[in-house]
Amino acid sequence: MAKHPLQFLEVPRRDPEKEPAEERIQHYGEIYGHYDGASAAAQAGRCLDCGNPYCEWKCPVHNYIPNWLKLIEEGKLFEAAELSHQTNSLPEICGRVCPQDRLCEGDCTLDDANGAVTIGSIEKYITDEAVAQGWRPDMSSVEDTGKRVAIVGAGPAGLGAADVLARNGIRSVVFDAYPEIGGLLTYGIPPFKLEKRVVRTRREILEGMGVQFVLDTHIGEDKPFAELLDGFDAVFLGMGTYEYVKGAFPGEDLPGVYDALPYLVGNAYRELGHDETDAPYIDLEDKVVVVLGGGDTGMDCNRTAVRQGAASVTCAYRRDEENMPGSRREVANSKEEGVAFLFNRAPLEILGDGSGVTGVRVIETKMGTPGADGRRRPEPVPGTETLLPADAVVIAFGFRPNPADWFADFDIDTLDSGRVLVKSMGAIPYQTSNPKVFAGGDMVRGSDLVVTAVHEGREAAKGIAKFLGV
Repeated sequence: MAKHPLQFLEVPRRDPEKEPAEERIQHYGEIYGHYDGASAAAQAGRCLDCGNPYCEWKCPVHNYIPNWLKLIEEGKLFEAAELSHQTNSLPEICGRVCPQDRLCEGDCTLDDANGAVTIGSIEKYITDEAVAQGWRPDMSSVEDTGKRVAIVGAGPAGLGAADVLARNGIRSVVFDAYPEIGGLLTYGIPPFKLEKRVVRTRREILEGMGVQFVLDTHIGEDKPFAELLDGFDAVFLGMGTYEYVKGAFPGEDLPGVYDALPYLVGNAYRELGHDETDAPYIDLEDKVVVVLGGGDTGMDCNRTAVRQGAASVTCAYRRDEENMPGSRREVANSKEEGVAFLFNRAPLEILGDGSGVTGVRVIETKMGTPGADGRRRPEPVPGTETLLPADAVVIAFGFRPNPADWFADFDIDTLDSGRVLVKSMGAIPYQTSNPKVFAGGDMVRGSDLVVTAVHEGREAAKGIAKFLGV
């Protein structure tokens, strides 16, 4: 049957059902439901099939979005899964955690007047449903080259690299310090956004492609990096960014002040049933919590504290709501779950004593002129200081690279910022100053999105294949 040209008008945008806030805050499961085949097809059919698809260009991995939307409309699920995986190694994960409102859906031609096509939810549906029906990547034409690559880091960059290497007949062994794969996909992003069964399924898929994982292993401690250089044809570094940014104001070291990452990782260890020796659980039950920071990590902390049973959660951010870096969807979810937001508030000091925190002194700000990054800078308004009562404060100002001590021993150069220096132009992209070592993801570009890390891991794998003559 031919597609009706006005389907985008006759079929309204309809997202999967979302669990009511009063119910979802009682557990850590994902809050969004799933399309069935008919719903996915109807929503996919709203695509205008633009001649110059802005959604595709806005996507960091340049997914063939209109093409796999058409396949879903036609009921060709397995074909859509194959096409989706041509550009993205983790589509079911990106469909869940990408800020589509700022990427593909934000550039959809229908966005303003009729509601963007539900690209993220359909992307999630494609892989979830295809895998459930037995689809697996077609490796029948892949020939083993005999080449082997060591990957340090089982986060999105490392997994993206492993996927592309496998498709080129290059076997990889992925080392990671955590007990499970995923990096911050597993230990930083809470399960109400990404249930960990999804990451485990991706592990099964990759292992079926020949990827091997060696976990609970710290390179440089449990296993010398020299062994990787000697035992493999190349090495890829995808170790992420784990040094949390401080605010450089008084009181950050008081009892009751927590950095976002240890807070989230400790909660993940508790939920996964891991030994909590290396990641102690931080319990904010009955606490008056203030979260400082307006990115997605801040939203994760907000919503985790609510589920832990905090007495109240207030999120203070130094810019206005329009200039928040976090996903609008996650801000909305936080509000629905009872988080109070204070915009244009910059922290000056955390107050308390040796027994704990008592509050956060903040000052109102106004939006000033753009800085070097193009974002308008917040400027303090004299005489507007106030005190936010708190007995727990979570600082979520983001992360910066933390290069390993052993980089210098193996001629792996870094920038002053700590980011690993790689070739962005020339014959072999993502090659470091050590020709046998490649790198990608947050440790190269700085803390960024999951999808950009996937993209860099994939592109680095292509560089490795070229380096190895494959």
